[in-house]
Amino acid sequence: MMRYKSKLSEKSTGIYDIFLSPVVTEKSTAMTADSTYVFCVSSQATKHDIKCAAEKIFNVDVLSVNTVLQKGKTKRFRGIKGVRSDVKKAMITIKKGQNIDFSAEVK
Repeated sequence: MMRYKSKLSEKSTGIYDIFLSPVVTEKSTAMTADSTYVFCVSSQATKHDIKCAAEKIFNVDVLSVNTVLQKGKTKRFRGIKGVRSDVKKAMITIKKGQNIDFSAEVK
């Protein structure tokens, strides 16, 4: 039987390194009505890592986690080429009646 092994580096300090920032857009805000929240996450984080971290940090019951790797675009600014960074996003669906409050004060 194969056991689960996290892909996070050993230097990582744990669950607080998984979530980088919430994604606050018109579309992601509309998704909160269906109890789905969107976060930018570490590129090494797996779905299992994200689920465990969300349950511990936000104290919610996670039903599902969907991830997408958004590749960075090539952009030009004043004739100079640049590349945006790749971003991994996670859509976390939680149990009905629960919510994640981004404006809450952290103690």
